[in-house]
Amino acid sequence: MRIAFVGCGFVADLYMATLRRHPELELVGVFDRDPVRQARFAAFHGVASWPSWEDLLADERVEAVLNLTNPRSHFEVSKACLLAGKHVYSEKPLAMKVADAEELVQLATARGLRISGAPSRLLAEPAQTMWKALREGAIGQPYLAYAEMDDGLLHRMAFRQWRSASGAPWPWKDELEVGNTLEHAGYALTWLVAFFGPAESVTAFGGRVVRDKKVDVPIDAQAADMTSACIQFVSGQVARLTCSIVANHDHQIRIFGEEGTLSTDDCWKPRSAVRVQKRITIRGRTMDLPFARELPLLGGSAARRLAKGLQKVDFCLGPVELANAVREGRPSRLSPQFCLHITEIALAISQALEGEAKVAIRSRFEPIEPMPYAR
Repeated sequence: MRIAFVGCGFVADLYMATLRRHPELELVGVFDRDPVRQARFAAFHGVASWPSWEDLLADERVEAVLNLTNPRSHFEVSKACLLAGKHVYSEKPLAMKVADAEELVQLATARGLRISGAPSRLLAEPAQTMWKALREGAIGQPYLAYAEMDDGLLHRMAFRQWRSASGAPWPWKDELEVGNTLEHAGYALTWLVAFFGPAESVTAFGGRVVRDKKVDVPIDAQAADMTSACIQFVSGQVARLTCSIVANHDHQIRIFGEEGTLSTDDCWKPRSAVRVQKRITIRGRTMDLPFARELPLLGGSAARRLAKGLQKVDFCLGPVELANAVREGRPSRLSPQFCLHITEIALAISQALEGEAKVAIRSRFEPIEPMPYAR
């Protein structure tokens, strides 16, 4: 599939880091509304660029656009690409409003196009290994999940100095204004929703815990720096998801079942360990065994696991899945309805600071097929 990047900022370099692994994707060129940023990115990576946004949209070579712009621009950019007859893969979220995300899904469907979106960690080995263990009853009936997306005390870090490979600064103002929940909740949500199915409701709390972050963004313009949400799934399971830029770094997911606990250390990392800890009953009381069994990650041999660069997070897994789905004429695993559902949940959580505490989730999606290597 011939693709274009729109947005040459920090995240675009993350996609470029593994793009060459995937011959399914051919990068035709890039565009950014900032000509200096575009020129620097294009020169650094040795790729072509367009002189204008209109030129990209009119270029018939481009089959799909990767929307890597600021979250506030996602809806406008994706809509323009769909109207130009191009498939879209969007960074998270699809849009900043549920109604806008619904409009994108409806537009894509009406025009016979595909829209999909990040994050794509669900397609990687740790998630697929954990999911297969659940399906095979490794912990019996699952009841409850605890997921963390905590990233440490951000305002004490040197975030103003963070730069991507081509020199783009980390978009720290977005992190504060859009919010770390909307930016990061999807990493855990995609796993939980794929595992348990559609969510029925979200009950959330959000707060601005650190009042003085010593930044030139007024506190009233900042999103919640911590949220905690309970998600009720149609299937009966419940998950608690906590996001913050306050608590110590923690990206683990734990699922508690009748016969034990299934966990992974970090749902962000491409080689995160997946473990099963069995539960036993002794003298009428339950207890976990003192050791956990680590499951071999699916999908790769020992030689592949040691291959150079494999520790890099592969941001291109989502675009590759979209390209393969189009070529094979099948639904994408990260389908429009699935991405809309993730967006609706993430928005419900992130808006808890000023919105309703309990929100009914309306969207639904068809069950997702596991990756071929994990069936």
